[in-house]
Amino acid sequence: MASVFEISFEGDHVLVRIEGEKSIEGSTKLFTALIAACDEYQCFDILGISNATSPMPVDDGYQHADMFKRLGFDNRYRLAWVEQTTEAVSATYFVETVLVNRGLPGRLFNSVSDAKAWLLNKDPQQETT
Repeated sequence: MASVFEISFEGDHVLVRIEGEKSIEGSTKLFTALIAACDEYQCFDILGISNATSPMPVDDGYQHADMFKRLGFDNRYRLAWVEQTTEAVSATYFVETVLVNRGLPGRLFNSVSDAKAWLLNKDPQQETT
């Protein structure tokens, strides 16, 4: 099943729920739509909740940094991501590592409550935890 997503504005963040196969093509469509939603709502805090039916291929993980750069996804954005499918967590963690190593925003969390707490806390001290 190809990935499907739903984006909504929650007042203090943009929420995206995504389900299906993970791929760089799907991520490009998703982040193009997310960037447009962030621009529309003038809100750059994103909470992503994913339920992958298949993990991201490793090669696609490497391509995320270039995709983000090409799309203009930069440090204006804060991305808190939760992968709910156990089999996909390690691949998603790999994508997080690639992005962090390239100075791009985003963190992977085990729970929606932890992700939302980090996302909405603007305390610079919390950035290092």
